[in-house]
Amino acid sequence: MSTFDSTKTLLSDLLSKVVKGKLQLPDFQRGWVWDDEHIQSLLVSIARSFPIGAVMLLETGGETRFQVRPVEGVELPPNTNPEELILDGQQRLTSLTQVLKSDKPVATRDAKKRELKRHYYFDIEKALQGGPESLGDAIVAVDEQRTQRENFGREVTLDLTSREKEVERFHFPCSQILNSDDWEQALSEFAPAKLARFMKFRKLVVEPFRNYALPVISLKKETSKEAVCLVFEKVNTGGVPLSVFELITATWAAEGFNLRDDWFGGRGKSGRHARLSKKPLLRDLQPTDFLQGVSLLHSFEKRTQDLAAGRSGKEATGVTAKREHVLEMPLTAFGKWAEPLSHGYEQAERFLRSEGFHHPKFLPYRTQLTPLASVLAHLGERWLEPQIKTKLARWFWSGVLGELYGGAVETRIALDVQQLLAWVNEPSAPEPATVQAAGFNPNRLDTLRSRTSAAYRGLYVLLQREGARDFFWKARMIDLDLDDVKLDIHHIFPRKWCEDSDIPPRVYNAIVNKTAISYKANRKIGGSAPSKYLAQLQSEPQVKLTNAEMDDILKSHVIAPASLRGDSFKEFYAARKAALLAIVERAMGKASVVAVDVVAEDAEDDEDDGEAA
Repeated sequence: MSTFDSTKTLLSDLLSKVVKGKLQLPDFQRGWVWDDEHIQSLLVSIARSFPIGAVMLLETGGETRFQVRPVEGVELPPNTNPEELILDGQQRLTSLTQVLKSDKPVATRDAKKRELKRHYYFDIEKALQGGPESLGDAIVAVDEQRTQRENFGREVTLDLTSREKEVERFHFPCSQILNSDDWEQALSEFAPAKLARFMKFRKLVVEPFRNYALPVISLKKETSKEAVCLVFEKVNTGGVPLSVFELITATWAAEGFNLRDDWFGGRGKSGRHARLSKKPLLRDLQPTDFLQGVSLLHSFEKRTQDLAAGRSGKEATGVTAKREHVLEMPLTAFGKWAEPLSHGYEQAERFLRSEGFHHPKFLPYRTQLTPLASVLAHLGERWLEPQIKTKLARWFWSGVLGELYGGAVETRIALDVQQLLAWVNEPSAPEPATVQAAGFNPNRLDTLRSRTSAAYRGLYVLLQREGARDFFWKARMIDLDLDDVKLDIHHIFPRKWCEDSDIPPRVYNAIVNKTAISYKANRKIGGSAPSKYLAQLQSEPQVKLTNAEMDDILKSHVIAPASLRGDSFKEFYAARKAALLAIVERAMGKASVVAVDVVAEDAEDDEDDGEAA
């Protein structure tokens, strides 16, 4: 069955539907304004019968309902129900409605994005003298008072403030193009000698507007929300993708619920995001993440009910966070699960802090927060029980260090929620697939060079958690980080020393030769050999460290002191690689960590040029 029809429709008929409210906008359509130059170009194109593109509409009356609003500039009685919604062509139809169907000034802006209000006219004599090719020069834009001014607004150079003045100056208002009875009556009254010239102009400019037809693609009312979303993104000339959040906001608004206010706040009340973002690690949480979590909890509940009713695993509802299923989610699901999920996210933040995370910039994957919060929405504070927390930590670090949560992860998220809850609640349940599949090839340490890598960030946090202390301040890095001391990840064997020693960048830029230190320590290190900068650090008057004390600090970064003092890069690299691997093994709970059948999705081989030292 065809999901759409296509035909050609007179521009005048489309604009009549707009002003009557038969043609409106779905609320997810963003309001944005075409600039003055675009509007004038559009008018010239129609006057010359050039194509201006197709319009795409959606029939109303189907199961997919949206909150609607009129086109900007159109005032309608309350509860005016549209017959169709505009999916593509909003700006063209909005601009043309304001120019051709309204006597009010058109809201636009200039090339510098400054807001303007303009009335548009055709200078009839210029249009006739120049012909079709010069119609662009014949368009006149005047201000809100229908004047043109110079000398900083003090001198009026064109006055069109009355119908009589329009006729006298032979300037035809674009608002009269589709119905010029009023203007022609004024012409007969005030300047009948110009009527013959006007009739030529009418044939040249006015009639092309009245006969102009646009290609119209009309989607049938049976079109699904997912299809509407995908179609809109393909044709959206605004260049901003339509999110699931915006589409659901428009859908639930038709049921009387304002999702945007719930999330962002409104009417003097703070929203759910403001509450959650008080937790630093939840600061970057997105509304689409939250809706995925609601979908997980809703579908998990339905699956549990189906299985309890005797349906087989294949017949039961599937747990899902996929886009199409999030879009199908009823408002009742949000009403039931939004608050438990919010609590789950707050518990997830507590869990992450217990694992050593204190700043969102070091979170490996935002996507992994969603299944974690969904699971914790079920567990409540049971996650604090040692056995459960250990399992949660193994799952979390398997996802991070196995680099399994990059890219499209909707299927993994859904499986992890089911399998993680089963693993926690049922003694005989197997490990989740993420735990089983996670592998960390020791050679991955040789290719971890970018701080955007999940495993790179994870190792940074694990080193801090294990008590790494600053080379200069001696305090624990985690405490300095909490106190906002400037920290960064720098080379242990400095870049300059490595280059002078013919060590290639792919080796000295690996995470094995990187660790977190304060800006103060980094300035002291410079490009010196380790043996020299260690001696300098120990001799600082504010520090005065013994060899043993400095060695303890190095060991807190899993650095073999002897290799550093002896400037032995090869020995240092081998020892630290083994030590970092041991940290990975402890976090993942695997005594022997090997690569399985999973390829790291963000295992880039890029040098992190942002690092000094």
